[in-house]
Amino acid sequence: MNRMKYRSRFELHLAKGLAENKVKFEYESKKFLYIPKPRTYTPDFYIVESGIYVEAKGHLDKADRVKMALVKQQHKDLDIRFVFMNARNKIYKGSKTTYADWCNKHDYRWAEKSIPVEWYKNGK
Repeated sequence: MNRMKYRSRFELHLAKGLAENKVKFEYESKKFLYIPKPRTYTPDFYIVESGIYVEAKGHLDKADRVKMALVKQQHKDLDIRFVFMNARNKIYKGSKTTYADWCNKHDYRWAEKSIPVEWYKNGK
């Protein structure tokens, strides 16, 4: 893990938590095609034993929300979950909708600050 390059300190924090708990994971190892314009989505983490993909987010902008709605619609078999630095952040200035609210509305499981231990093994 020491030589792995992460895109943010938050991703590094999550990777350290997985490593400390001896969880086998892959970082940005899978790619999934989605349309209307062919694009690829690369989840941040894949937890091998539970088969869960984890997306680490400090900021969930409109482009991310559109992308993730398309990915969910086109890849119903994937178990993608979010971990936010702050799930109470609003999706845009002046909005009443938080990141957590958006996930609940779009049927995404989510957590805040760290990956829950229960996601490691059984995926619940």
